[in-house]
Amino acid sequence: MPWIKQIPIEEATGLLKAQFDSALKRAGRVWHIVHIMSLNPRAMRDSIGFYATIMMGDSPLSRMQREMLAVVVSVENHCRY
Repeated sequence: MPWIKQIPIEEATGLLKAQFDSALKRAGRVWHIVHIMSLNPRAMRDSIGFYATIMMGDSPLSRMQREMLAVVVSVENHCRY
């Protein structure tokens, strides 16, 4: 597995700190899939917004169907999350 430099939560400033604070408020922690984007906080912000739109926005699929699809794809890709 490749190693990607990440900015520690306690060293974050500006937009990155805001994104980490938001993640902590939302989930109680900063998940690895979010933290891996710490070198590019704008990409992190936009990725989280995109995810929210896909999973919680208007859709012909129910939230449960979207979650089930995400689980199946993750299992197929051997993802731990």
